Amino acid sequence: MHVLRNRPVAALIAAEIVSSLGSRITFLALPWFVLVTTGSATRMGIVLAVQMAPIALLGIPSGSLVARLGARRTMQLADLARVPLMCSLPLLHAAGLLTFPLLLAIVFLIGCFVAPFFASQRVILPELVGEDETTVAQANAVIEGATTLTNLLGPVAAGLLIASVGATNALYVDAATFLVSFLTLTLFVPARPPLPQTDDADGVFAGLRFLLRDELLWRIGLAAVFLNLFGSALSAALPVLAFDEFGGSSRIAGALFASLGAGALVGMVLAVRLLPRFRPLRLAAVGIIALPLPLWLLWLDLPLWATMLALFVSTVPQPLVNAPVLGLMTTRSPEALRPKVMTAVLTVAMLAGPVGLALVGPLLETLGTRPVFGIVAAGMTVFALYFASVALRFGPRATIEPRPVLSGS
Repeated sequence: MHVLRNRPVAALIAAEIVSSLGSRITFLALPWFVLVTTGSATRMGIVLAVQMAPIALLGIPSGSLVARLGARRTMQLADLARVPLMCSLPLLHAAGLLTFPLLLAIVFLIGCFVAPFFASQRVILPELVGEDETTVAQANAVIEGATTLTNLLGPVAAGLLIASVGATNALYVDAATFLVSFLTLTLFVPARPPLPQTDDADGVFAGLRFLLRDELLWRIGLAAVFLNLFGSALSAALPVLAFDEFGGSSRIAGALFASLGAGALVGMVLAVRLLPRFRPLRLAAVGIIALPLPLWLLWLDLPLWATMLALFVSTVPQPLVNAPVLGLMTTRSPEALRPKVMTAVLTVAMLAGPVGLALVGPLLETLGTRPVFGIVAAGMTVFALYFASVALRFGPRATIEPRPVLSGS
């Protein structure tokens, strides 16, 4: 893991661990609060969908902000702005002023900073480690590992916090983690001037135009849209599973999410070791086929330990997919265009997330959790096969002539 010897990268990873730990606490605390206070899975799905909606609505325009401010400054802004927003939720709830529409408005504002933050996190990596595709993929794998470590620790911490101080008070912890992340970036990650803009990087939709011209990238992006739709539905179904079938225990809900994190953490270690030995995109093709297979078991009426095991195994291949794909997309994009390309990639990948979250609530109430898991497994299998066919057809270093952009794009 030689990338960890790079001190700015190590600081970036530390900031990611702290910030993501708080976000994972919120990811459980927020829907749990809605379930406890309203008893409605539909309202829970609406809250999660509203939090993700800004990614679809503002993700592409936010690329211009990243290009203008630079990756580091954008991450600092996103962290600092979310501190008072996150604190406002428990404060307003304690004062009896947190109505459901106001909750949706605050959650929407928090979601506005997700796309520029995560795009900046990927854009800054070549600035810190260089332009080699494999090295960038390894750095992405370590970032994935940091995220998945928090996926493991965050839900457990969330379950304990919710049980001890309540779901809304747990949100103060998330606010504090954003502040710590801001300070880490400020003190230990060097400032770089924004990249000079070129003619082909001009315009809000420059990144999207580049994706549309690149046959490999737009095909992968199409698969990512639908894989994210079903993945979001899976995440939203887990708190309901714990609430309905495992005694309404927040600790069990945290344990289910921790199973996902533990599997992905193992996958990160595999990804770092395997990426220098295999072609990155072919490694992703194998990983994506393996990913949905354990999810078919969730359709059955499994005991808790078997459910956790299936979730664990399902996420082991995840870093084998994400790290090569993000490394490819980053290094394949022209440097000046990279902020807009990466925000466009994130937007396209997350586009179906709010739709999946909004739809899964009524499905859970109508069908129950186990049939919804079957739908998720079937949908992810179809698009995993499509993704693998694209990756194997074009290969990791295929040169694709850009397609002409449609007039008016």
